[in-house]
Amino acid sequence: MAVEANPREGDFAAPPADDSGMRRRYACDTTRLMRVLVTGAAGFIGSHLCERLLLDGHTVVGVDSFTSYYSIALKRARLARPELARLSMIEGDLADAAFCARLFSEGGFERVYHLAAQAGVRFSLESPQSYIHSNVTGFLNILEGLRHNPVQHAVYASSSSVYGDDSPQPFCEDAPADAPVSLYAATKRAGELMASSYAHLFGTPLTGVRFFTVYGPWGRPDMAYFKFADAIVSGRPVDLYGGGLLARDFTSIGDVVEGLMRLGPLPPTGPRPHRVLNIGAGQPVTVLEVVDALEAALGRPALRRSAPLQPGDVTATWADTRAFEALTGFKPAVSLQEGIERFARWFETEWQSPTQTGTQHSA
Repeated sequence: MAVEANPREGDFAAPPADDSGMRRRYACDTTRLMRVLVTGAAGFIGSHLCERLLLDGHTVVGVDSFTSYYSIALKRARLARPELARLSMIEGDLADAAFCARLFSEGGFERVYHLAAQAGVRFSLESPQSYIHSNVTGFLNILEGLRHNPVQHAVYASSSSVYGDDSPQPFCEDAPADAPVSLYAATKRAGELMASSYAHLFGTPLTGVRFFTVYGPWGRPDMAYFKFADAIVSGRPVDLYGGGLLARDFTSIGDVVEGLMRLGPLPPTGPRPHRVLNIGAGQPVTVLEVVDALEAALGRPALRRSAPLQPGDVTATWADTRAFEALTGFKPAVSLQEGIERFARWFETEWQSPTQTGTQHSA
């Protein structure tokens, strides 16, 4: 699978038109195979989603800019898996308006999953410009691409961080989300408002998905559970911010991908075809419980060390998933213990051992 830093002429080529020579109209058909764009395809959620889309027979084009926020080797190792051999991969920056416009004008996409973003709450204190670049400018270019090249449905990644600490729990989609406690959350909320305006002005069918602490194999090394695992196997202390009493609605990557797959064929309708939905397990657990599960799965004790709360951290997240369940008929079912065991098996066999790249990983 080739990844082109500068796509050549024809790399975005759309499939042939149908017999009438006209662009196909989009119906809510849950079985029809489609040409799908996944941005952030080298990322944690994006690579898993690409695998599932390909397994189900869709034609998938992936885009990623391969930033160095965390290990580029890990991102390329995700894409090197045989399950992604049929993925058409393009390297490029969505904040480049010309690149993004060409991607859409020549891509012939029928459905879009926009997962590319600058992630991480704490890093936004160090590099605020990168969040505006990716999460605001990049998303604006995506919306412009959708405006001029209509699709059946575009699903984009938002975050549970938009709720802040003021919303009542469990977090419901109609709760106020106007007091974010980090720049990352502010850019995600800005994206939701931008999407709502484009849906109103241009009829673009958009769904924003507020993810709740997604975890699992091939995950992000900057996530707490990943850092905990690395510390446990290395014999280093595990830093428990807030004494480990912070609570998060940990959601298995398998449940997230299943939810995205079910959501894809169900675009919003009406004069403003935009909505936001929570995807979460609906059962918050404390950081201490996560460490307990990792100890059991890795068969080693953790050296626990209390640490003060960090700027931008919310004390708890808890997803109200009733709207998502009513729409899709799906409720996440993977328990924390089962999900952590899956992650631990991957961590010990793939991350801690030499991988296809021949390198030894370390978080």
